[in-house]
Formats: sequence, C-alpha cells, structure tokens
Amino acid sequence: MYLLKLIQILQTWMLGLMGDYAYGVLITNLILFLLTILVFWLLYKLVFRGFRALSRRVLKEDSQLQPFRIQKQEILSAQEMALILNRTVLTLSWILRVFIIMLFINTVLGLFEWTREWAQLMAGFARKAIGGVWSGFVNYLPDLVTALVIILFAHLAIKLCKLVFQGVERRRIKLPGFYPEWSKTSFNLLRLLIITMTIVIVFPYLPGSDSPAFQGVSIFVGVLLSLGSTSAVANVVAGIVITYTRAFRINDYVQLADIEGKIIERTAFVTRIRTMKNVDVSIPNSSIMSDKVINYSSQAKESGIVLHTGVTIGYDVPWPKVQGLLLSAAAATDQIEEDPAPYVLQKALDDSYVAYELNAFTRRADLRPRIYSALHANILDAFHAAGVEITSPLYRSVRDGNEPAMAPVIAPAETDST
Repeated sequence: MYLLKLIQILQTWMLGLMGDYAYGVLITNLILFLLTILVFWLLYKLVFRGFRALSRRVLKEDSQLQPFRIQKQEILSAQEMALILNRTVLTLSWILRVFIIMLFINTVLGLFEWTREWAQLMAGFARKAIGGVWSGFVNYLPDLVTALVIILFAHLAIKLCKLVFQGVERRRIKLPGFYPEWSKTSFNLLRLLIITMTIVIVFPYLPGSDSPAFQGVSIFVGVLLSLGSTSAVANVVAGIVITYTRAFRINDYVQLADIEGKIIERTAFVTRIRTMKNVDVSIPNSSIMSDKVINYSSQAKESGIVLHTGVTIGYDVPWPKVQGLLLSAAAATDQIEEDPAPYVLQKALDDSYVAYELNAFTRRADLRPRIYSALHANILDAFHAAGVEITSPLYRSVRDGNEPAMAPVIAPAETDST
C-alpha cells in the first residue's frame, strides 16, 4: 500500500512538470514502468548474488563450521552442517526472490488506472495474510512462554534425577533397600513419566490443539500405538520386572531359554547373551519371563557353585576305591576349589551297578564346559590307571570273558613324543 501511494505521488509530481502535454500520462507511466523494471532488476540481482556468495562461503572447506555434538557424541558432521545451512540459505533466497517478483507485479499494476484496483486488492490480501500471521504469533506468545517454562522445569527435573541415580549407580549415594543395578531402569521410568506428564500439561498450550482435526489425528495415532505395540509393551514390562527381581546382571553366566552364555547387554526389549561358541543371541524379555532363569554367577564368586558328574561302577569294585579315584580326578582338575573340598555321593544301588556322583566347587562359572571336559578326562585317566572299568550294564551282560574294555594309559611324555 505504501508503495502504491509512492507511485501515485511520483505520477502527480511528473504530470505537474509536464503541464498540459497531450501524452503526459502515457510518458509518465512509461518512465515509471522502465524505472520500476530497473529498480526491481537491480534488487533481484543483488539478492541473487548476495545469497549465492553466501552459499559458496558456507560450502568452502575453510568455512570453519563446527560439527554438531551432544556432549562427546557427534550428531552431525561439519559437512552435513554445511549442507543444511546451504539449503537454508537457498530457501531464504527463493522466498525473497518470489517476494520481489510479487512486489514488482503489484507495482506495475499500480502504474495504470484500470489495473490499480487489482494492485490494491493484492496489497490488501498480502497485508491481511501477514497481519494475521503476526497477530496470531503475538496472541500465542503467553501460551508459548508458559509451555517453555513447563518444558524448562521438566528438563531440570530430569537432570536432577539423572544426577541422583548416577550417584546411586556409582555407590556415592546409598538408599536403603535400593540396589545400584536398579538405577538405570528407575531413571528411564521416571524420565518417561516426567516426559509424559509434560506432554499432557503442554498439550492445551499448543496452537490448534482444540481443533477437531488435531484431536482426530491424536486419537488415530493413539489407536495405532495401542494396536501395534502389544508385544513391544510386553517386552518392556518383562524387562522392568527382570530388573527389579535381580535375576541376572551384565557379565553374569546364565542359562536363558535353553541357551547358556554370558550376558553382554540388556535393553528394554531384548537381552543379548554370548555363548561359548562366541555367538550372540538376542532373547525377547517376554520369553525370559515365561521360562526359568539359571544364574551360575550369582554365588560363584562368594561361595562357589557345584559341578557334579556321575559314573556307574559294578559291585566288584569297593566303594572307598571309587570314591578315592573320583576325588583324585577332581584334585587334578584346574579351577576346582580345595576349600570347600569335593565330595562323593552314592546316588543309587541298582541291580548291577552303584551310581556315584562327584561334586566339586568352582568359582569360574564362565568356564563350566571346559572344567567339565577336563574333569571327565581326569576321571577316565584315574580309573584306567587303577584298572577300574567304566562300562554300561548292557555291555557287561554280553561279555564273554574278554579283557576289560579300557584304553591304555599314555604318559604325558609319550604323548608329546608321538
């Protein structure tokens, strides 16, 4: 509108200079038209070249743009930051150029009497649109400030909770009945609760929150989440229950769902276990909740866990001799503890044999398969060296008096020579 008034003032002034010249109006409009083209062309070129130079400066290798980091984690590299900034500059450049073109068209229409009404309509529409946006922004400022204050308090509350739970996890803060391994899960739950409450409180202050369209979209998203996240919610709840029941911790050697190995990671949805074959297996938390959990590490370092294996020996061999051979095999096995001492149980007196069970303590739960293998090898060596046969009843019942079925004992030196 101000530009149209300026054009009218220029037209009146130029017509006053020409007096009653017959073609004064045409010449005045032609001069103003050419002047308008020149001014807007220079303005367009200035904007185009200025933003192009700025874009080149942003994309230069020595632009000194820093990567975007959150603490020590790099979220966006310097090159990605340059690309984002360059696209922002280009977008602003196009917005300004479109605005200049529209202003040029409005100015040209305002030069002539028969099109001036169109120019006024365009100017009024633009002023109304811009005024509406500005008025909406000014009216929304109180709600915006309120929402920002609520978000700020929520952020500070999360930071405070994080500091407290980090202190508990690092054992600098002690809470009666609260274990350090609960800290991470408890903080995540409390943070989720704070964020959820913040969203609920801030929601009425969002622009358009009371519109039917906004409410319809919110309901639709809620239905999708409720229908599509049943298994995910079950896994999350199972993960929380597992945490607070203290079934296992990171680096514990456990058996989960018939899979044995070391716990390497526990997330909200799955627990990852690394087997003795160096294979990583991901088990859903809900599957763990529906099955038993065997933790070999919970007592291994304190009192040790018991490794047990059994043999069946005939009644012709005295039980003290069998017991002595089993205990000697346990003593010769690495990682078997001397205190508590190993012991032997007579498990059963069957028709044709006696069932013996050797029990030995170890503190290395993660080496159970290897310790079992070494223990079985030592039992074989001890019984063969003593001339005691380890055979099944079926094998013994069909024998015809042949030599005992025992492999010859090979001394370590002979093994190395072969």
